[in-house]
Amino acid sequence: MLVLKKPGQAGTVESNDILIAVAPGEAGTGVTINLTSPVEKQFGAQIRTVIGETLAACGVADAVVTANDRGALDCTVRARVETAVARGAE
Repeated sequence: MLVLKKPGQAGTVESNDILIAVAPGEAGTGVTINLTSPVEKQFGAQIRTVIGETLAACGVADAVVTANDRGALDCTVRARVETAVARGAE
């Protein structure tokens, strides 16, 4: 299991990208995802699923994630989450 030591961030708010910010969560609280997206009604569940699966694959169990989506593809979301986690874990 990977523990975030500090906040980490990756991405931009440009079109077709997503800004992901991760911060350490309280032990045992799980993952909280705060999503802002113009396509949230259509794709919000998918974006949250990709973020959650990527965090699980990275071994992160407790985190607070703020995502500001601008139409990013799943592969971009995964890359931004992985980078933000790596920056937060040092």
